[in-house]
Amino acid sequence: MEIGNTTTVTAFVLIGLSNNPQVQAVLFVLFLVVYLLTLMENLLMLLVIRADSHLHTPMYFFLSHLSFLDAFYSSVIVPKLLENLLSKWKTISLLECFTQISLVIFSGATEACLLSVMAYDRFQAVCHPLLYVVAMDRRVCAGLVGASWVIGVGTGLVNTLLLAQQHFCGPNLIHSFVCELPPVLLLACSDSHISITSILTTTGVLGFGTLAVLLGSYTRIIRTALRINSAEGRSKIFSTCSSHALVVAVFYGSGVVRYMTPASGSVLEQVLTMQYSVVTPLLNPLIYSLKNQEVKAVLRRLLARKPRLTL
Repeated sequence: MEIGNTTTVTAFVLIGLSNNPQVQAVLFVLFLVVYLLTLMENLLMLLVIRADSHLHTPMYFFLSHLSFLDAFYSSVIVPKLLENLLSKWKTISLLECFTQISLVIFSGATEACLLSVMAYDRFQAVCHPLLYVVAMDRRVCAGLVGASWVIGVGTGLVNTLLLAQQHFCGPNLIHSFVCELPPVLLLACSDSHISITSILTTTGVLGFGTLAVLLGSYTRIIRTALRINSAEGRSKIFSTCSSHALVVAVFYGSGVVRYMTPASGSVLEQVLTMQYSVVTPLLNPLIYSLKNQEVKAVLRRLLARKPRLTL
């Protein structure tokens, strides 16, 4: 659209992963399978936690929210990716792009908060076991989860509203398979200093703030574990916390690095985006179920149940 002598972009083009039709067909099948597996795994985790009263504890309460968030996050990214792999014109309107950006930021910010909350929960369970029931009662857990979602919503809205103030006059090619703030800001014709400052500030505060909680919690947990004389006790603590630590490493190793470095459209950026938006939601339930004896026990009981026939 052209207003006077100024051209206004009304849609972006997602360059995507490949222009080869054969490669696109293979990628479509691959990502469709990954998406269906992601939904199945996370919904199964929600079902398992809800089905067994032994898992109605703060740790699994937080895990259920993480599973729901992972399924939601994947649903923000993958359906549009699948559509573009089948489409000749890989366009996305400004409104749709800004909505996707807002939901991506919201999901990432909420997950960062939830992971730090889960680390704090493990700290209370390991370091203050006698006060754990009081320190992590239902009201506290609900408050921590609610705060995580509110922070996520606020972070997404603030950065997207600032982005919406930018003027886009061309080019309109996004070197990615998803609308993300860093590559979209590169296309802004107006001064994007405020938006850049905002995303760097929110990423820095959230990233390093939640990381400080994570490192502080795990430092205390390790110190407490090392003071335990029983090898079995130490092993139980490390086994319980190792799955969470692995999820944290995967999340922070890709998401924070992606948003704290300048956008360039490189292959590394595509890999990092793929890692935290597609692969991580698939891996999280696997990590928690494979390394968690309680979840595996509940799964075995559910699978062992014989269907009852009623006449």
